[in-house]
Amino acid sequence: MSIAARDMMGGLAKGLAVIESFGAERPRQSIAEVSAASGLDRATARRCLLTLAQLGYADYDGKFFTLTPRVLRLGTACLATMPLPQLVQPWLDRLSEELGESSSVSILDGDEIVYVARAAQRKVMSIALMPGSRLPAFCTSMGRVLLAALPEPEARARLTAHPLLPRTPLTVTDPEALMQRLAEVRAQGHAVIDQEVELGLRSLAVPLIDAHGRVVAAVNLGLPAVAGETADLAERYLPRLKALQAELRGVLR
Repeated sequence: MSIAARDMMGGLAKGLAVIESFGAERPRQSIAEVSAASGLDRATARRCLLTLAQLGYADYDGKFFTLTPRVLRLGTACLATMPLPQLVQPWLDRLSEELGESSSVSILDGDEIVYVARAAQRKVMSIALMPGSRLPAFCTSMGRVLLAALPEPEARARLTAHPLLPRTPLTVTDPEALMQRLAEVRAQGHAVIDQEVELGLRSLAVPLIDAHGRVVAAVNLGLPAVAGETADLAERYLPRLKALQAELRGVLR
């Protein structure tokens, strides 16, 4: 749905841009840093930050701003209206308990994946992942599964919209190489990532498909890199993920 510019609230849009500039890699920012990350001028960023602080959505120590737990109200309200997290959580819990590995479900939002459900058996990343956490789609197993489900022109547009920054020395950042990886994912129905998000972490993902045949999300297993060779991951864990995929297809609408 297209909305006319005259019907939009510019102040709200700017405030949301400021909130979105914070993340796991930028949890504590100065006004100048928020200005650069959000694309807003310094004065506008300052007013937005001070407003958030006054309303309890941010803390300010005189130089740096951090978001407060009050911001979680916004995400919690969204997740509460989404049936997917509540629906998949019991399956994730069972899968993780059975395999002794952490599992997650995410959806695609622009060029990022957003975690909507998670069952953690052990910590496999240095950052804490939880519902609402975001990671780049291009270098994650769930992201590649979701990008592969898009029409090729749309997938390419998302890969070329912004510079792709490497997270480790193993991260693939060339758009053409990534399009080839997506073609392989599309053909085989799953994605394997070997330490492209974080050194020491591998992951295996498959799409979650609803009863109408649409890819609505992705599910993965996060595994330490010491757990066998990369080539062994699909052989060892893919049958269980495929079984989960089939089970959920019958209930996703």
